[in-house]
Amino acid sequence: MNEKTIVLSKNKKYQKNKYISIVVVIFIISTFIFFTGMSIKYTYQIKITQLSNQSHSQMMGYVIKTYHNKVIVIDGGTHEDTKNLIDTIEHMTGKVDAWFITHPHKDHASCLIDVIENTDIQIEKIYVSLNDANWYEQYEPSRVQEVEDLRKALQHERIKEKVVEPNVNDIITVDNITCEILGIKNPEITANAINNSSMIIKISTNKEDVLFLGDTGVESATKLMNSQPHEKLKAEVVQMSHHGQSGAPEELYQIIRPEICLWPTPDWLWKNDSGEGEDSGPWKTKETRRWMEKLKVKQNIIEKDGNQTITI
Repeated sequence: MNEKTIVLSKNKKYQKNKYISIVVVIFIISTFIFFTGMSIKYTYQIKITQLSNQSHSQMMGYVIKTYHNKVIVIDGGTHEDTKNLIDTIEHMTGKVDAWFITHPHKDHASCLIDVIENTDIQIEKIYVSLNDANWYEQYEPSRVQEVEDLRKALQHERIKEKVVEPNVNDIITVDNITCEILGIKNPEITANAINNSSMIIKISTNKEDVLFLGDTGVESATKLMNSQPHEKLKAEVVQMSHHGQSGAPEELYQIIRPEICLWPTPDWLWKNDSGEGEDSGPWKTKETRRWMEKLKVKQNIIEKDGNQTITI
């Protein structure tokens, strides 16, 4: 074999090895892109369950399950709603990684009291924002007992070290989501006092945002719009404030621009029925419904229709 033949043979071998290397690199890159895409597609999905009312009373309760099976509860409902909430938690993981109480009214906080006092369900953190006791006595004396019941439960030996009072703009991370606190107690707002001290929570994945308003009223909504950048208030999903009636003004929803509305609204309130038929009541749910129609909301998830779960 002459020198030229040897060189050609080496070149062919080099070219062959080069092609093999290129194929291997392409395979590795394609595999990485595929699995990265799968991760982006699925890792950040969460499931939000809106709980239905188990009595005639209005209530509010949400259970959120993250991709890696962390559980977040927002409010919960009345004492009559406790079993439904516990069943939902136990169906998921049997523990709660973060529990947010928007405000201490009994149709929001009673389930937490029951879980603390009557079960051994593990709760990692409880986030709550409360005014001083004398503030409630002065501005909403008829509801003082409800506040005291919550305060007493929060002093229970097994959870008192796990109670956190967040500040505005605090960010709480749970698995693949962030919970940003956009509003807390507002002691300077004394009209519609307790509702206007609702905690406002924005839950975000890499895909969509969910805004929980609690029972936010006109005054606290105005403070929110004046204190937070409007871009931060936008969300694909919104929980309708004060059960969908006499809560936040239309202007706030125009800023949020939701695609999906979560209505913690029983049948009688949805229909404005005081017991004498549709539209016999004083509530303003129908007005709020018209606002959402103008915004061309794509989907309404309503408490009256039973437990419902959406994936985002």
